[in-house]
Amino acid sequence: MTTHFIKLTEPTSSLIKVINRWENDPTLIPLTRPNRNKSELESRYKVTLDGLIKRLENHHIYLIYLNDQLIGEMNYMIDPSHLYKKEPGTAWIGITIGESIGRGRGIGYVAIQYLEEQIKKQGLKRIELGVFEFNEQAQKLYQKMGYKEIGSIDSFTFWQDKMWTDIRMEKYL
Repeated sequence: MTTHFIKLTEPTSSLIKVINRWENDPTLIPLTRPNRNKSELESRYKVTLDGLIKRLENHHIYLIYLNDQLIGEMNYMIDPSHLYKKEPGTAWIGITIGESIGRGRGIGYVAIQYLEEQIKKQGLKRIELGVFEFNEQAQKLYQKMGYKEIGSIDSFTFWQDKMWTDIRMEKYL
């Protein structure tokens, strides 16, 4: 099992197809984006090539490969408005392991280590992230990697017929 990462610089239409599959996977939607209600949870998004190119203006995106198969993506942005703690020079990170073959194998751990290295190279000293309270597996991973809870936002996302809290975590590099 070889995991490697490639920085996304030129999106392709075949990549858009894969990302749209992940964005609209009912098992991933509750984990990857906040939903205010059942209707939002059930809605589907269409990522376009132009939209992804535009996203690259303020996101550093890395594709995650297991051997030669694309299994996920991770990204960071610098000082977004949704930071819980408005500390300049903060990277906000996100990760999606889109293919089930990549889950539960330690790939998320290795991927985030790699992302942290890229963030350090940019001269940033702090990382912040949000994780939904029901995503206990991700919480354990982040805690294991040294992330500490700094706050929470109640009633942040809808899943399983109720609203859940978003837990905000940070790590200083």
